Amino acid sequence: MTATAARAAELVSSSRRARALTVSVVVPTYRRPDDLRRCLAALDAQTRRPDELLVIVRDGDAESDGALARSRLAHPRLPLRVVTVREPGQVAALDAGVSAATGDVVAITDDDAAPRPEWLARIAAHFAADASLGGLGGRDWMHVHDRVDEGVAPTVGRLQWVGRVVGRHHLGAGAPREVDVLKGANMSYRRAALAGLHFDARLRGTGAQVHNDLALSLAVGRAGWTLRYDPEVAVDHYPAPRHDEDQRHAFNPVAVRNMVHNETLVLLEHLGGARRVAYALWAPLVGTREAPGVVQWLRFLPTQRALATRKLAASLAGRVDGWRSWRASRRTTRMTERA
Repeated sequence: MTATAARAAELVSSSRRARALTVSVVVPTYRRPDDLRRCLAALDAQTRRPDELLVIVRDGDAESDGALARSRLAHPRLPLRVVTVREPGQVAALDAGVSAATGDVVAITDDDAAPRPEWLARIAAHFAADASLGGLGGRDWMHVHDRVDEGVAPTVGRLQWVGRVVGRHHLGAGAPREVDVLKGANMSYRRAALAGLHFDARLRGTGAQVHNDLALSLAVGRAGWTLRYDPEVAVDHYPAPRHDEDQRHAFNPVAVRNMVHNETLVLLEHLGGARRVAYALWAPLVGTREAPGVVQWLRFLPTQRALATRKLAASLAGRVDGWRSWRASRRTTRMTERA
């Protein structure tokens, strides 16, 4: 057999394996009826249809209930199933959706995202071609103020040695590559890779519970699975208002403290030895724009003045909270092991 013929045979075989895979789509939603209808319309326009579509709705959310009723009429072919949760927060919603999913692959997106037509086909192809692939992400094209962010970043989805998380999933371009971290608006997992794992209920926040995607990504990686990012596995993302303390670009000390707590807890649990020590020093001394340490505070103090100080105070409080949560979890684990 020639090389060309062998490649053609492999493509046919991979295509058959992709068709054989079942894919469940999970969409958590809360009081974003217009965004939800756009998301479901995009899922109905997929070239490879979902085998199962689970929309996770909080009990009493009449706005989402109304949007779902209209979407059922507009898109009768969608295999739509509603899962209702009573507990607030994205962690509970995502956990309920993943637990209810029956597909070989669980594809997760946000209600304010609209997957592009080839999204599910590309997801299935990746998982069919590589049995070691545990998680897959892609670019979320950000639409902000009627403008699409078309920038490009060379590094996407990496956890640096010192513990700094480099996301930039909305700026990735080029060939597929291995990563450490996937983004919640566009991430898929092999259901076998999620066995025994849950979204982390220790994370703080009443809505978004920032960094729940970081925690799950790192847990899947620790279990020995490969994580990959392919910019062609794309969604259009229209960041919508949140119905909690975290309003994205507006400073809220509770939201910052919760976010930094979550990051600190997740990374202390993931990093070991010298890396944990380095993170413990780097985070409060340097930090990032979103979770500032002293160096970042000095950087922004001339322009932000009192706001820079408030951000630093919230960030440092979140670091302390994260350390306390991590130590409490370690004590609980040790007591359980001794029992």
